[in-house]
Amino acid sequence: MQKIGQNFELKKKLGSGAFGDIYLGVNTKNNIEVAIKLEPISSQCPQLRYEHEIYKRLLADNQSIDRGIPHVYYTSEEGGYTFMVMDLLGSSLEEIFVSKKKKFSLKTVVMIGLQFLERIEFIHSKGIIHRDIKPDNFLIGKANKQNKIYILDFGLAKRFIKENGHIPYRESKTLTGTARYCSLNTHLGVEQSRRDDIECMAYVLFYFLKSTLPWQNMRAKNKREKYERIMEKKMTTTYDELCKGVPKEFGLILKHARNLEFEEEPNYKYLRGLLENICQQERITVDNQFDWCK
Repeated sequence: MQKIGQNFELKKKLGSGAFGDIYLGVNTKNNIEVAIKLEPISSQCPQLRYEHEIYKRLLADNQSIDRGIPHVYYTSEEGGYTFMVMDLLGSSLEEIFVSKKKKFSLKTVVMIGLQFLERIEFIHSKGIIHRDIKPDNFLIGKANKQNKIYILDFGLAKRFIKENGHIPYRESKTLTGTARYCSLNTHLGVEQSRRDDIECMAYVLFYFLKSTLPWQNMRAKNKREKYERIMEKKMTTTYDELCKGVPKEFGLILKHARNLEFEEEPNYKYLRGLLENICQQERITVDNQFDWCK
């Protein structure tokens, strides 16, 4: 087994991402399993060092509080690779959703929404936007933390507050994120801000509620045409169509995100209230007993 630094060893490959591989590792000091991300130093668009800087900013205040963000224990460059050692988590929400035949109860979706909001509000409070909110980037904890949802993969994240204030409004940007869940403004080439994370979140919740989105499985000759067709369908799908068979509050979350100005802070309290309204109407107890905890 390959050694990483003084205390870690690589065990087996868990998967591959857009920017590198993820391995199961072990801390040889205490025998606790960890996740280790690898990226070739020769990578054309190196991201791990950048991602580590984002994690440091997010976790700077108090490492001991579990904010639903994995802790990073070690980073280094060895043998032609950049390594990042972090908490080993459970399955992604996408993996769980597929394993449940793409069916989540309303209670589970509402509780997912409440945890999503908590994570996103916290990230925003640190001056960071995620820019790739999707089911694959939310993982549940291991063992007794299966009822906690963690947000990760900050390779596309960005600081929206700099020393001189909010980043400026820009256009003609290339699409950053995942076309299925990205906001209308992202499709239109507008610089992303807090509102876009919320819009993405709304689409993910609709996906969990309805098993599919109206703009999925679009056929096209190439990626550019596919993105255009997805954008057109997003623009022409009404709130009523999206909300058919589900509480209207989910449509109000989307409407709130789309109505925000570029620099405007989302009203997290209002959004939380919408989800709490559903709990009252449907007599849902927020006990974090998700479908996968059964």
